[in-house]
Amino acid sequence: MAKHGKRYNAAKAAFEGKENVSVEEAVALVKSAATTKFDETVEIAMNLGVDPRHADQMVRGVVSLPSGTGKSMRVAVFARGDKADEAKAAGADIVGAEDLMESIQAGNLDFDRCIATPDMMPIVGRLGKVLGPRNLMPNPRVGTVTMDVKAAVEAAKGGEVQFRAEKAGVVHAGIGKASFDEGALVANVKAFVDAVNKAKPSGAKGAYIKKIALTSTMGPGVSVDIASATAAE
Repeated sequence: MAKHGKRYNAAKAAFEGKENVSVEEAVALVKSAATTKFDETVEIAMNLGVDPRHADQMVRGVVSLPSGTGKSMRVAVFARGDKADEAKAAGADIVGAEDLMESIQAGNLDFDRCIATPDMMPIVGRLGKVLGPRNLMPNPRVGTVTMDVKAAVEAAKGGEVQFRAEKAGVVHAGIGKASFDEGALVANVKAFVDAVNKAKPSGAKGAYIKKIALTSTMGPGVSVDIASATAAE
């Protein structure tokens, strides 16, 4: 079992006895524990009552966080001609076709989001084993296979977050930085939870959201009261 430093242990002691707290209190606790020299990411993890191995229990979606993520997103776009020019003008970091495929096959994965025009999917499809496990495979369901590459690039750059249930039905994502004010983080948490709630699949039975936890990059986690996170404003 990994040993934790004094900072982590002090934060964990401060969290003692605080379980299933409101979103506001959870955000305040996580911010207070983020005392490293770098700006820690605030992360959310949701345990869902689904088995993503079954197609009718897969949870997948996208959400634009109202306060952004605080992260600089590098975007790769598979496109040709006018659409390639459109992607570059919108701020895409890498644009290409067969050359981009070969670069990725060679191990160059210096991007956080991958977008493709529909005509590029025969090329992109050859990268399934590389992009799929990293949740980078373009998918029309989350708007990353599209002819409107300008909107897709701008959304990725502007704080849009994709999510997908992994093994054991866990969804997790970075929803901001510890330097954000509490109100901005609370708004992001509620927007993310709302998006996951709306993505409830037809095959989900019983309790859908089982647990919600917040943490910072180097800090301990705190569980969030589900009713507090799902309450309408």
